[in-house]
Amino acid sequence: MHLGWQMAALSRDVRRRPVQRVVAGVPVALFRSNGRIGALVDRCPHRNFPLSQGRVAENGLTCPYHGWRFAADGTCVAVPGCTLGEAEGRRLSAKPVAVYEAHGAVFVRLADTPDVPAAPTLRAPFGSDGFDHFWWDQGEWRGTAFDAIENVMDPFHTSELHHGFIRRRDRRQPVTLTVENFERGIEMMIDQSQPDSGIMSRLLEGERTRSRTRYDAPAAVQAVWESRHGLTLCVTAFFTPVGKHSFRPFACFTTPHGILPAVVKQWGLKAFLMPVVKQDRSALAAQAEVVARFGAMRYAQGPGDILGNRIHRLYQGGALTPGITDRLAADL
Repeated sequence: MHLGWQMAALSRDVRRRPVQRVVAGVPVALFRSNGRIGALVDRCPHRNFPLSQGRVAENGLTCPYHGWRFAADGTCVAVPGCTLGEAEGRRLSAKPVAVYEAHGAVFVRLADTPDVPAAPTLRAPFGSDGFDHFWWDQGEWRGTAFDAIENVMDPFHTSELHHGFIRRRDRRQPVTLTVENFERGIEMMIDQSQPDSGIMSRLLEGERTRSRTRYDAPAAVQAVWESRHGLTLCVTAFFTPVGKHSFRPFACFTTPHGILPAVVKQWGLKAFLMPVVKQDRSALAAQAEVVARFGAMRYAQGPGDILGNRIHRLYQGGALTPGITDRLAADL
């Protein structure tokens, strides 16, 4: 797995007390000190106590075992009862984790290699002015972040798994799928003459005739639905690996300003999407159980599976040759 930028928490969850998040098997302590957000591997170098159980002071995070204090860059700045020199403080440092905060999200970067950008890739309209935005943290799921990413990028399962909600298996419609490669991402555009036949699509999307779903490695997927009048809905999701068989999805919903207050749209979207979320959650957990039982992932690629191998390559840290590569007529 490519250990680039991963979303670890919502900004609103990192306040006066430290917060622990596990990212790709690594426990990370998140905290704020003097208005600055910090991230340290959740282990005090002194006696291996979890720093996330500590307390935040003016100039860092204090371990509750012996009171050692660490600045946001990991430097040990205090050892109670002893005089601490600058060089000694650097030697006794906790391990820092690169952290980036934007649009209500906190990202961490476990790897520090030349191919990892200085900031995560964040695409408009996510975080843009002139729209309503709200976050949905759905907690930890059973399954893998890779399978979740492929699930969101795959339109073919929506007629079957989400029958009646998004599309209908008995009312498939002709569409044109266009796939474009980017060096560190891939996008699928779906053009169709009429909206999808599912009840959720018809009630929420109106005259939508085009959708775009883009994956930016390692963990971001953005789906955009458009009508002839412009944006209908944008969902920017981040799938953070937790352990070998678990991940944590975060989703930010973006809608144009309208007559309805943002809070009404927020609860309405959640209510409509909850059945779909439950179906995907159950499907990904079932996949994980079968993989665990048989001991390995084995994926046969059918005629509609034009993204799977490329998503896997990107997720593992590989790159693609940019350009439009596929146009496929299909029934969804």
